[in-house]
Amino acid sequence: KKPNYVYFENSSSNPYLVRRIEELNKTANGNVEAKVVCLFRRRDISSSLNSLADSNAREFEEESKQPGVSEQQRHQLKHRELFLSRQFESLPATHIRGKCSVTLLNETDILSQYLEKEDCFFYSLVFDPVQKTLLADQGEIRVGCKYQAEIPDRLVEGELDNRNQQKMEMKVWDPDNPLTDRQIDQFLVVARAVGTFARALDCSSSIRQPSLHMSAAAASRDITLFHAMDTLQRNGYDLAKAMSTLVPQGGPVLCRDEMEEWSASEAMLFEEALEKYGKDFNDIRQDFLPWKSLASIVQFYYMWKTTDRYIQQKRLKAAEADSKLKQVYIPTYTKPNPNQIISVGSKPGMNGAGFQKGLTCESCHTTQSAQWYAWGPPNMQCRLCASCWIYWKKYGGLKTPTQLEGAARGSTEPHSRGHLSRPEAQSLSPYTTSANRAKLLAKNRQTFLLQTTKLTRLARRMCRDLLQPRRAARRPYAPINANAIKAECSIRLPKAAKTPLKIHPLVRLPLATIVKDLVAQAPLKPKTPRGTKTPINRNQLTQNRGLGGIMVKRAYETMAGAGVPFSANGRPLASGIRSGSQPAAKRQKLNPADAPNPVVFVATKDTRALRKALTHLEMRRAARRPNLPLKVKPALMSVRPPVPLPTPSHPASTNEPIVLED
Repeated sequence: KKPNYVYFENSSSNPYLVRRIEELNKTANGNVEAKVVCLFRRRDISSSLNSLADSNAREFEEESKQPGVSEQQRHQLKHRELFLSRQFESLPATHIRGKCSVTLLNETDILSQYLEKEDCFFYSLVFDPVQKTLLADQGEIRVGCKYQAEIPDRLVEGELDNRNQQKMEMKVWDPDNPLTDRQIDQFLVVARAVGTFARALDCSSSIRQPSLHMSAAAASRDITLFHAMDTLQRNGYDLAKAMSTLVPQGGPVLCRDEMEEWSASEAMLFEEALEKYGKDFNDIRQDFLPWKSLASIVQFYYMWKTTDRYIQQKRLKAAEADSKLKQVYIPTYTKPNPNQIISVGSKPGMNGAGFQKGLTCESCHTTQSAQWYAWGPPNMQCRLCASCWIYWKKYGGLKTPTQLEGAARGSTEPHSRGHLSRPEAQSLSPYTTSANRAKLLAKNRQTFLLQTTKLTRLARRMCRDLLQPRRAARRPYAPINANAIKAECSIRLPKAAKTPLKIHPLVRLPLATIVKDLVAQAPLKPKTPRGTKTPINRNQLTQNRGLGGIMVKRAYETMAGAGVPFSANGRPLASGIRSGSQPAAKRQKLNPADAPNPVVFVATKDTRALRKALTHLEMRRAARRPNLPLKVKPALMSVRPPVPLPTPSHPASTNEPIVLED
């Protein structure tokens, strides 16, 4: 039975949903609902899975040696790719909008042929909506050169066969044997009798087949006949030797197949798994029968199809299918689409009232169409012509990459502008206000890049009278009709080709000249003024703020007669805060940001001379009074110059030692 793939419409502005109908059910209120299998588009999955699908597509093109396609065809092929899933849902049959076809992609297909057919899709990967994974379809049809057998050349007479005979097929039956058909049939009857006697001796078999006819039926299976024919082949079709092989010294040989090895509970599990997964034996083994091998499950399936149990279930399914709906008539959907743009004069208040004249189609950039449809966010005022609107509804994308995406980037990025959701498209829109854009970016937090195309850059130069860049710069949030400017540019472009644009080249200065100008314009380093220096706030660096006594003892005095009290950290106290004997625990705690900046002093020649001239006693006295200002110049004037030591005179000719007395 050929599956039915149809379009479902769940929204007037979104593309159709592609679904596969499994069954049609009539509800209690008389409506018809369709149980469908979901198929997903590229716009329905994440960007990481889109990149995985791109890599799978590149591998398929390399292996199948696909002919080259243009960038626009590659862009449209992404709209024809679907992803199968095992997700079921029920949808009302009144939402069906038409039929389509979906095929499994194989190596013999040519991708460009899908673009030539209407309503034609393909799939090669399976999407799991719960695990968010993409996997290759296990039901892949093995068609292609790599699945064909390599037939070697025929050997010439007398030529030796150098192939490895162990890897070759083994001969199990020779039709040109010396036995007649009657002798072979008699031997097979003996083999069945030996098999029946072996089941009578086996305890487990006697429990499963308590009656004689059930044991005889089990002994008549193919496994017993295959064993009898192998016995004849191994013994050179000698009936006497073959008879003795059937009954060796230990007793008769018992041959059992998968039908006898499986228990009744295992058979029930297999039927339940077959009802859920169909003939997907990998999932049946993984979820229901993990202790069985895959070969055992496949062999049991084909034996199970020969039993009465399979015939009974087939009859029940046929009776159930007869009671269900086989077909349903769906009338043509003729209601007008809410996105349809009505002219301003026909019906007031419709979608076309706010659209400007001169807008082009967002997909094919045409300006003439019998009918227009609003597309995208309302504030962008984008519209599509009738043919592009049908393409958008069926294939979930635009025929050409949009200006925000760029034609060059359309083949590498997984999401086009048509694939973006409404908030993402608004966040990328240059016409969105700053307040709305801030709200959208706060939700998405996505970095974006706007790359202008060649047509946009050319339109800025050719249509400066319409664009008015200086006027637009003074009103940065006013919308600009970029489509109208591009349409005007396309009209002016053939005329402008005769008179090329005058582009003044920009002369760039060399790097050495720029560095020299920067050095010349650099501000001079301020000189350190000489004179009386402000004393260093040593309390700020050395004192322990937790000790109240030290803070009281080392409090600042009023500076320069201003009468402003200072706290222990060098900042003036606020009004209402006492200084002096107030405990440190009750004082106002300063914010670390309000802490005073560190002060750095450069010692002058006079200061360094004073340090050398002061005695040890005077230095200790100044260290005990760090807050007392030190007058440098008067102290220098009061310091006596050092008295040089007397140099005794002695004759140069004598060699006596010189003795210095204290």
